[in-house]
This record gives sequence, structure tokens and C-alpha cells, in this order.
Amino acid sequence: MEERKSYSEYLKEKFPPKPEFVERMKKLIGKDDAKKFFEISYTKCPSSIRCNTLKMKPEELLKRLKNYGWKVRQPFENFPEVMIIDSGPKPGDLGKTKEHLLGYYYVQEISSMLPMMALKPKEGDSVLDLCASPGSKTTQAAAMMENNGFILANEISMGRIGILNSNLERCGIMNTIVTRKEGTALCNKLLKKSQVRFDKILVDAPCSGEGTLRKSPKTFQMWNPNMIKKIAKTQRQLAAAALKLLKVGGVMIYSTCTLAPEEDEMIVNFLLKNFDVEIEALSLPLKFRNGICEWNGEDLDKNVEKCLRLYPQDNNTDGFFVAKIRKLSDEVKNEN
Repeated sequence: MEERKSYSEYLKEKFPPKPEFVERMKKLIGKDDAKKFFEISYTKCPSSIRCNTLKMKPEELLKRLKNYGWKVRQPFENFPEVMIIDSGPKPGDLGKTKEHLLGYYYVQEISSMLPMMALKPKEGDSVLDLCASPGSKTTQAAAMMENNGFILANEISMGRIGILNSNLERCGIMNTIVTRKEGTALCNKLLKKSQVRFDKILVDAPCSGEGTLRKSPKTFQMWNPNMIKKIAKTQRQLAAAALKLLKVGGVMIYSTCTLAPEEDEMIVNFLLKNFDVEIEALSLPLKFRNGICEWNGEDLDKNVEKCLRLYPQDNNTDGFFVAKIRKLSDEVKNEN
């Protein structure tokens, strides 16, 4: 009798990594670590949620979820709103509870919470979330701001704007205006035709998604180096355009859910070359690795080492990249 394959084995057969991708990861983190990366990429992430503190205190939500018989823990002392569901709910249950429907919590992967933990928006801030849908980071920012200040949440896709608006409404967000425009075009228009400038900006850029393999194995099939080059060009444009809207002294977080240096450190290196900015060190409650300062024979500014890389095998999360950029002046050098 044929032995039944595990879900992980089934995924490995259905979505094998391309040889070029395997070689890139070996070059990036070494043979042994690359093996661990690909092994964990065929497993599911633990379920995690973020308590919406605009509507409920974390301790009250914790009590309610435990009443369902769920095993819930708060992994970070300084971020009690972050919760991991170790056991209890069946697939799909997280989105069906009355607490979810009433906006008491948001289903969100821990890596997705990191950009706003790094940006630290506060009451009274003006914030731009340039690529906002589905709204996980926008709703997180609004909660951190106690629904005060101002958030401009932009999204290019009309379908995704519907999802964004639905999540904003469910979570009781009242300090946010939603716009629909291509990100670079929006920034250029605001720069030329308004006096609007932002204290804090998040550019959570569209990317090749190498860090999302655990929830989207199809990314194995979609991966190709030409796509990375094309996306990196868009990312440079988005980051540069957004930086011009940042107030002098303000902070921009550049983040992606990919591990490709072309989309991560090399974008930050481009900003260092062409704008009067500095990269600031970050302290976040997970095990991170430093940014890399050389890739494919190109030496990068040593300050990109302050960027953070999150690998799935280090924390049992998705993969992620975060950089904190402070604007020192409005000086702009050559952007080509």
C-alpha cells in the first residue's frame, strides 16, 4: 500500500524551486542555511493576530479567545497587542468570530507588523502609506495614533481599494483618507500641486515575494530574475518619489516581503547615493540579520548594514526586509 504523502512533500513536488533561485539563496546565506530556508518554505506559518486597541484592550481580547478554547500567547512584552494562536481554531475560523467581524482584531502575519513597529507613528503625525491595501499596516498605524493625526492611504487597484475600505471601516478607522493612483504619480502630483508633506512615510513596496513562499507556494513558479530587475526599477521610483514628500527630519520605512538584494539593500543604496539621508539602526523584537554590503560584485554603502533581514528559519515567520531612513535635507542629487 502506497504511503500517503505529507502536505509538505506534496508542495515540494508540485512547486519545486528553480535551480537559479536555489543557487542565489546559497550565495546569499550559504548552503546549509539555504537548505533550512527551503525546508521551512514548504510549511505553514503559525497563525497570528493583532488586537485592535482602538476597540479593545489586549487582556480583554485574550480572555475572550481563551474562552473559545484556543491556546493564545503574547510573544512580545512591549507589544501586547501581538498574539500567536498556537492551537484551537480550525482553518478559516480566525476570520469568522464575532470579535473579528466587529474589528476587535486583525489577522496579520508578524512580519507584516514590523514596518509600523519601526515607523512608530504617534498621535498628531501626518503619515503616508503609499501601497496600503489590504490595510493591515494602515489600521495598525491608526491604532498606534489613537485615531488622531492624519493618514493618507494610497492604492492603485480599485478591487483592492474595496478591501482596504472594508478593513478601515471594520476596525473603526477615522483619521484616514484613501486615494487611488499609481504611487509615483501620486507623490509627484502632491509635490508639485500641494504643500502637503509628511512626518512619516511607509513604502511597503510591491516585490517578488520571496519571503511569502510559506503562504503562497505558487511564488516558486513565478520567480525569475527578469521580474526582479523590472520590479526593482519600480521600487526605486516609488522610494525616490515618496522621499521628496517627507519633511526634513522625518522618517521613511522602506520594506518588502522579499529577500532579493536588488529589491532591498540596492534600493536603499540608491537612496543614499541620490538623497541627503541617513540609515538608522532598528531594534525590533525578533532575530534579525544585518543588511548585506556586497552583491554580484557590487559594493554597497556600508550603512546598508543597518537594514534588517528577517529569514523564515530564524523565527518561524515569513521573510521580510526593513530599512529606516531619516531625511536630513531636501537636497537631491542625480537620480539616474
